[in-house]
Amino acid sequence: MDYIEALQAYNEDEPSLFLAGGITGCSDWQREMVLALNHTSLVILNPRRSPFPSHEGAAREQIIWEYVHLRKATAISFWFPKETLCPITLYELGAWSMTSKKLFVGVHPDYQRIQDVQIQTSLVRPDVQIVTSIEDLAQEIAVWAKECM
Repeated sequence: MDYIEALQAYNEDEPSLFLAGGITGCSDWQREMVLALNHTSLVILNPRRSPFPSHEGAAREQIIWEYVHLRKATAISFWFPKETLCPITLYELGAWSMTSKKLFVGVHPDYQRIQDVQIQTSLVRPDVQIVTSIEDLAQEIAVWAKECM
């Protein structure tokens, strides 16, 4: 596994996975996902960076990095944690659901809008299975990663 964290650039052609999901106000689930996928040959694109800078323009840099790397990624995984609504993640899921890009979706069972994610995703992308744990999400991705290689 290779690891790219915002704002590092990714310019390779290897199978890659963007970790879309909550950052602010929730646990570092991305760390769990990276550890769970450590045995794969994927390039992991992680938008969570530590520490997040406080300088003017930092948010714009972050948004641009995510915009570019969502498009570069071979696949996108979405995780909706229970702690926050994740409006940007909802926006990204809606946008990317309208494409043919490979998607993986996980929703914590206590996420406030779990039913919305389940219903909307099943309508537009019935090929996407929704899981309810980081472990199941990582397992689904690992199976796909083996098929990509």
